[in-house]
Formats: sequence, C-alpha cells, structure tokens
Amino acid sequence: MKRNSTFSPKCQIVILYFCIMFCNGFLNNSFAQDRIEIHSSPNPVGSGARALGMGGAFIAVADDATAASWNPGGLTQLRKPEISIVGAAFHRIEDNMFGKHPEADGKQILSVPDRVNYFSAAYPFPWLGQNMTLSLNYQNLYDFNRQWNFSTKIEDEKTNNIWNTKTDFDQNGSLSAWGIAYAVRTRWLPQVSFGFTVNLWEDGLYKNELEKRQSESGAGVHKETNKPFTFEIRNDDRYSFSGTNFNFGILWDVTGNFTVGMVLKTPFKADLKHAEDAHTVRRNSEGEITSYSDKVGEKDETLEMPMSYGIGMAYRFSDRFTASFDIYRTQWNDFVLRDSDGKETSPVTGKPLGESDIDPTLQIRMGAEYLFMPSKYIVPVCIGAFYDPAPAEGDPDNIFGFSAGLGFSDGKRFTFDLAYQYRFGNRVGDSILQGWKFSQDLQEHTVYASLIIYFDRDAYRKKTEPRQ
Repeated sequence: MKRNSTFSPKCQIVILYFCIMFCNGFLNNSFAQDRIEIHSSPNPVGSGARALGMGGAFIAVADDATAASWNPGGLTQLRKPEISIVGAAFHRIEDNMFGKHPEADGKQILSVPDRVNYFSAAYPFPWLGQNMTLSLNYQNLYDFNRQWNFSTKIEDEKTNNIWNTKTDFDQNGSLSAWGIAYAVRTRWLPQVSFGFTVNLWEDGLYKNELEKRQSESGAGVHKETNKPFTFEIRNDDRYSFSGTNFNFGILWDVTGNFTVGMVLKTPFKADLKHAEDAHTVRRNSEGEITSYSDKVGEKDETLEMPMSYGIGMAYRFSDRFTASFDIYRTQWNDFVLRDSDGKETSPVTGKPLGESDIDPTLQIRMGAEYLFMPSKYIVPVCIGAFYDPAPAEGDPDNIFGFSAGLGFSDGKRFTFDLAYQYRFGNRVGDSILQGWKFSQDLQEHTVYASLIIYFDRDAYRKKTEPRQ
C-alpha cells in the first residue's frame, strides 16, 4: 500500500511544516510500506473446474485442455483437437482484527461475479511416429482485488493531537499470461511425455496491472489549545507488469494405472512501470487551508518472481475411479521488489530485504474423481482437499480448503464441469499491518465453470474433401 517514499523529501518537509505528522504516523504504521498483495491463492496453480473440484491435485492427471497450466507434459493424452473456456467468480470475507485499534474491527466483503479465468485451443497430431500436441493458452493467474473501509481513533502524545480517521482503501487488478505449449511422447520412450509452455505476461482480456487507491479523512483537536482541524490525504499507486517465463513438465505412465507427474515453473524478472500521485489538504480552526500535491511520473522497477515446482501422483483404481496427490513448493524467499533507486524490499512485508524473514511455502493437495455412466453420457463427480499456505513474516499463514465438482459429457463433442472451492484461514495476515497487532479470519468461496468442445478431424476431412 502507501510507500515510505511516496512523498519526496521536499514534500515531507512541507507536510511536517503543516503539522501533518499525526497523519504520517498513522499511515506509516499501516499502508506506508511497498507491498504487493495477492489475495487469491498466491501460489501459481492451474485452471479448470474439473481440476479445482479435485482440490487442484492435477499434476499427474493433466488429461484435458487445461493441462498446459498444470503439467504441459500431459497434453499428449489428448486424442482430439479441443478448445476450452473457464469462467470464475469469487466471494471473499475478511474478518479483520486490529489489536491496537479494536474500533476498526469488522468484516470486509468483496465479490467478483464473473471473470474469464482461462481459455485454450489444443491440437494433437502425429509426426514421424511421435505423438505431439500444440496448444495456445490464456490464464488469469493472480488476483489483487481488495476493498477496506474502517475508522480509527488516534491519540498522539508527541503532537498532543487526538483525531478520528476514516480510511478507504481500494486495490484492484490481476496478472495474466499468454502461453504457447508443446508436448511430445516418443516411440522410443512411450511411457514418458515431455512438454513445456512459454508464458508471456502481457495484457490480454484484462490489463496486467495493480492499482492502489487510499484516502484518509477526519477531524481532530489539539488537547492543550482545544483548536480543531480537519484533513484529507489521498494516495494513488499504479503498477503495470510484463515478463516471460517457462513451465516444464513430465508425465510418466509407470504401470498403466499409476502415473507420476513433475512440473517446474521458472523464476523470472518482471518489468514494472510504477506511477504515484499524492495529495494532502489540511484546514485549521480559522478556516485556513493548506494543501500539497505530489505527482510522480512512471518509474522503472523490477519484480523478481519466484521459482516453483511440484510432483504429483495419480492412481486409476478402475476406468471410473481415480485418486491423486500433489506436493508443490514456491520459493517466496526469492520474491523481491527493486525500485528505480535499486532499493530491494520484500513485497510480502514491505520491509528491506535483509529485515524480512520469508520462508518458501509447501502446498499439499489431494483429490478424487468418479465417473457415473448412465446411458451414453458421462457424469464425473470430484472431491478434493488442500493445504495452501500464503507467504508471511516468520512462518507462512496456514490456509486450508476443500472442493467439490460435477460434470456432464457426451464423450464425443463436449464436456461441461462446475466446481466449488472453500478456502479459509484463521488468525492470518499479520504481515499486512505490522505494528498494529493485526490479524484476520479469511473465508473465500470460488466457483469455476468449464466448457470443453472436441473436434473430429476425420469428420472434418471428409466434409472438406473435393468430390470425385
């Protein structure tokens, strides 16, 4: 949220001169640090309602058009050209507890009713005796949306001021990537498939950007002189994001029923364009108004995104029942924000890199799928559970969840899946407002809907062949 360096040194002197230190004291303890908060699962998981319904344990399954986002090696399992689209919606409840300011306690609720999360077009083909698949993909990976409104009462012994403040904080944006994936299974090693995805983190359906808008307003009084005053502070930050990285995947069919998958998502340096705009207004008891504005043009910064990797196992007990298990690690200790002056901070805490204690996170995911086959249709039913920790100062925040999904397929032309996920954590988020004894109880409800359409190449060829 608001950075310590939001105001230039000249601006800080002016603000001090106008006795705005009481506001700076409040802001510096709350939103003053340069942080990049990812409010959805911060870990780079894949997409698809079926995978979500299985708890995200999909690395060793990866047998539909969303495979490029989980394990591109699984794309060789496709038998027909496919296109897919995934829609997502979420409802988040943050029950905030401000240890030093209990008057600000309360629930903050945000809903995003519809968003395209993923789409792809995959084309499997044989060449020189090898099975290959090409895929074009788009995925919306990270969500930044948050809206907070709360009030606090502050007493500052240094300035003898006492005031009530209303804070409005609005953060929105997301990160998406275009992907081109390729997978191959050779005739010399038919049990193993290899694949990779090139991810281009550029604007797509949504802009790759983060916008943070914070406003403070309130009224106070000097305890000794009893002179009242009012103030307003507005601070806006905007980041745009671009970069490139790779996913590498292997799928090993060990026994025909037992498969093992491995995936590596490479670290990369993303280019950030950061613009700032700040405005301060103060009115004293005589009605005198002082104001100051500070607008900073775009600055070039760098965000180092961490490496992540995982391994998954899946066992097919029968043609109808499959169980899966994934372990996935993300090196959040390598998550670094470098500003235009070369200063390095942890985007998790906003503190200098050497003062932050961020550990990697380890996800654990498990799921199962059972296929009901009434008549000529297929009805898959999925369940899953997971441990999905978020990076935090000291130890990661413990976040858990479970999911369920239901689908319908004619087995030839289309598959439709719908999945629900509940993600929750208690007493988490203490890295957000350090020094305020802050924590929150998190509840997040997510719904995914996926549609996959299959194309019959032989039928298409017959239709397009010239008549004799």
